[in-house]
Amino acid sequence: MLNRVRFGRAGLEVSRLGLGCVGLGTANKHEDWDPFSADGRRQAIRTVHCALDAGINYFDTAPAYGDGHSESVVGEALQGARDRAIIATKVSYGGCSAAEVRQSIHDSLRRLRTDYVDVLQLHGGNYSEKARRHIFDHGLFDVLCELQTKGCVRFLGFTVNDPVTAREMIRHESFAVIQLMYNFIEQAAARHALEWARSADMGVTVMRPLTAGTLPLLLQTLAPSWAEREDIFEMALKFVLSDSRVDMVNVGMRWEHEVLRNVELVSNYSPALDVANLPRSVGQFSRRGFQLAQHGS
Repeated sequence: MLNRVRFGRAGLEVSRLGLGCVGLGTANKHEDWDPFSADGRRQAIRTVHCALDAGINYFDTAPAYGDGHSESVVGEALQGARDRAIIATKVSYGGCSAAEVRQSIHDSLRRLRTDYVDVLQLHGGNYSEKARRHIFDHGLFDVLCELQTKGCVRFLGFTVNDPVTAREMIRHESFAVIQLMYNFIEQAAARHALEWARSADMGVTVMRPLTAGTLPLLLQTLAPSWAEREDIFEMALKFVLSDSRVDMVNVGMRWEHEVLRNVELVSNYSPALDVANLPRSVGQFSRRGFQLAQHGS
């Protein structure tokens, strides 16, 4: 059974594995996946049902996933089960006015067939000073607070690809949740953002924990025999799960067998070491490497 953990100061009890719903709004011809067809939509709904029944209670979607299609699938699939699910969606802000942000959120609620979302995230890659000024000085943040006060949104958060740019956002007490890119290949967050988020008691979730195809692509060139191994994805998932600063991982899953495989892996995995303490420099390794290796043996 999937463990549930406290999601930072938001206080939500979330499954350690979440369903990343980008695939529910994105076709993939290589894998014969088309959620826009009638059969594909039915399959996508079955996948959400399978995840819910298997113990996953966190569903992360966005209007940008298929121009709202992913949200509409999640909304239909969770009808009658809203009290069992934590729904997280997003709102774009780049080049958007406050009125457009408000309309986007109301459109998301309509597609999700609910009068509130548990987590609303700014959908961004980095937070430069210019981006922050746009959010806070042009009424966008005021809209988020207004809708939170009205009960349309329970908790505010943001997503970030370049984690070093998240520092000022993490310091802002209104944001209780952060979703950042962190995986076996992209480890920049380990040096700073994960520490900042832990100090702020934020709920921390990870996007692209399986490297979004980067790891197998590298292995095809560098170690072709390894690229065929199914357990490279298991290794990548275990790496992120082994970091004590991470509350949950969002994994994109299209098919029921993917859900069941990942649920089994996460349910049965107990980390032997804390990747948060992994030496990331020669000096750190000389001081801690041997002890860490013994702890994980």
